[in-house]
Amino acid sequence: MSIRRIDVGPRMSQIVIHGNTVYLAGQVGEPGGNVASQTRDILKTIDELLAKAGTDKTKILQTIIWLADMSTFAEMNAEWDKWVPQGHTPARATGEAKLAGPE
Repeated sequence: MSIRRIDVGPRMSQIVIHGNTVYLAGQVGEPGGNVASQTRDILKTIDELLAKAGTDKTKILQTIIWLADMSTFAEMNAEWDKWVPQGHTPARATGEAKLAGPE
């Protein structure tokens, strides 16, 4: 099976397609914004990346969300719930971790 990479950088590709499976690199919010605005920006970026790969969020199988502070879980979930299509919710895990920057 072929492997196709999109938005290739020196350290990682934003999108890797293997067969009919699309993998996205992790996305991080811009520093300084609140969790709601960061989540909206990240989800918009995910929509754009999925479109570049020829797919959309209704086909996401699994999501792993890392928060810098679990006290923002409800704020992030409020944005997630507006974004994720009902009936197409992926398997999901959320945890807390120190986050690396986008580079």
